[in-house]
Amino acid sequence: MHIEELREYCLSQQGASEELPFGPQTLVFKVAGKVFLLVGLDQVDQLSFNVKCDPEYAVELRECYDNTVFPGYHMNKKHWNTVYANRELSDAVLFELVDHSYQLVFDSLPKKVREEIESVS
Repeated sequence: MHIEELREYCLSQQGASEELPFGPQTLVFKVAGKVFLLVGLDQVDQLSFNVKCDPEYAVELRECYDNTVFPGYHMNKKHWNTVYANRELSDAVLFELVDHSYQLVFDSLPKKVREEIESVS
């Protein structure tokens, strides 16, 4: 996986947007103003990104893939993982982690906002 594939996949999520709120080196994907993925644009050798994760699932992933999934760098480590692409997990599984993160954030939105996003698509 490369960063453009990740970017395109994130933007394919309903209501997703991209921003650079922390400066030109960190691309942030949001739904309704809430972050579901962060990725550094200055990565050359290794692509990694931060995704939100159910706390129990986060621990399970870290234990099963200890060379690929780590507590979220500069994030709440209970709810966020840093995931390295092109290691132990296939692109399909990486996309599932993006979906999981997006869904957690989407489900936390007020019902009215969720309905508005769903009605646009």
